[in-house]
Amino acid sequence: MDAVEAARELSGRSAEDCLRWTQRQFGSKAAFASSFGAEDMVILDMLSKIPLEGGARIRVISLDTGRLFQETYDLMQEARDKYGIPIEIIFPDHAEVEQLVARGGPNLFYDSVENRKACCGVRKVHPLNRALTGAEAWVVGLRRDQSAERSEVSRIAPDDSHGGIWKISPLADWTWDDVMRYVRENHVPINRLHAKGFPSIGCAPCTRAVPPGADPRSGRWWWELGAKECGLHVHETAGVATNPLPTSK
Repeated sequence: MDAVEAARELSGRSAEDCLRWTQRQFGSKAAFASSFGAEDMVILDMLSKIPLEGGARIRVISLDTGRLFQETYDLMQEARDKYGIPIEIIFPDHAEVEQLVARGGPNLFYDSVENRKACCGVRKVHPLNRALTGAEAWVVGLRRDQSAERSEVSRIAPDDSHGGIWKISPLADWTWDDVMRYVRENHVPINRLHAKGFPSIGCAPCTRAVPPGADPRSGRWWWELGAKECGLHVHETAGVATNPLPTSK
């Protein structure tokens, strides 16, 4: 099956079907990157309900930048206890962090966009690159209505920033209301900060609450103007590739 066929098949299927397909297709060669936002908790709950049927489970990974909210750490522990799925916590390289802080101080990201991107690079992008070494696909909780920059996210697309591996967004066409409905109906634990006006949660120094009805990502790097991403999600374009997927396991 090539990517055009896969995208056509997945476009009309549920998020659960998308994850089951990913499990069969890639097994442990796929990694689900969770930041423990509400979308990611929905995906984790779905993954916990997929029978392995003798295959290897999709890896669950999470980036600990060293600057997360305590509420996020609390949810990490709760998720481990509730679902019993191994969660690989990936840390930044300590030497890179030391060099970064020595150059600009612990809050260098407030000084310039360049410094902020450097911090995101050391604490998030580089660790993710390491975690995805050898992977054939990664699963993310992106939704099209999260921001204008994500409005054309595809269910499945090649990720040029990670060597062309497949990037799979099971919730691409979900709304925030869809996410919250699933959370309520399936008793999914979510970050306590969501109830305090944080629709999008990242590092503590770089995230703040937003008023009701505001852009969900306006609380991220609020001191910057224009489009804002940390560098984990780039080249989010519509359409699919024509190169083939690996043979189903």
